[in-house]
Amino acid sequence: MDIQKNTQIEILVADDENAIADIIKFNLEKHGYNIRTANDGEETLEKIEEKVPDLLVLDIMMPKKNGFEVLQTLRKKYKFPVIILTAKEEESDKIHGLELGADDYMVKPFSINELIARVKANLRRLDFQNPEHKLEEIVYQDLSLDLGKYELRKNGKVIDLTVREFELLKYLALRQDQVVSRESLLTDVWGYEHFGDIRTVDVTVRRLREKIEDKDGDPKYIKTKRGVGYYFGG
Repeated sequence: MDIQKNTQIEILVADDENAIADIIKFNLEKHGYNIRTANDGEETLEKIEEKVPDLLVLDIMMPKKNGFEVLQTLRKKYKFPVIILTAKEEESDKIHGLELGADDYMVKPFSINELIARVKANLRRLDFQNPEHKLEEIVYQDLSLDLGKYELRKNGKVIDLTVREFELLKYLALRQDQVVSRESLLTDVWGYEHFGDIRTVDVTVRRLREKIEDKDGDPKYIKTKRGVGYYFGG
């Protein structure tokens, strides 16, 4: 049952509107998750330092520090999934959030069922159902992906990736030379079919390339098949 399965999973909900935070808290607790809340950016970062959550639902327009500032700060140290939930619906805000390392982006007003689906999809990537990972490694040229530690090394040096970036790279690397559509990536890596935005894939690929590629505009690892999708190697 979900309640039994989820009791060790903790989610931090950061929103300065108490009514919204309470609705999210109530509904996620019904699914068995442990929920903490924060009402401003500084409190959010303090609670993360007190106890690192498994997932953060993050509003943008908060006092003291806004959500973008919170995201920029926490991504220097933490990799856990972040779902932005905000009234800011401009595409530029969404792209900015994804470029800062958000894993997902939802606009208010929102469906609580959609939020729950996205929470489950993001947590699924962390494999809570099987905490005892069998250590495996993918090696390609000077890249090495340790699938147990969620660690990427290039020429022996660790490159810091978010969980979503690592999952995307792993997915493509396991299908070397196979072109994968953006729609398939959204379904298989993000874990949902109907709620996603294809642009999310493009932004995450661009962010990943910035971290692992040697030359701008001439990717060595993640390549584009124009009009189709992406592939690894080749």
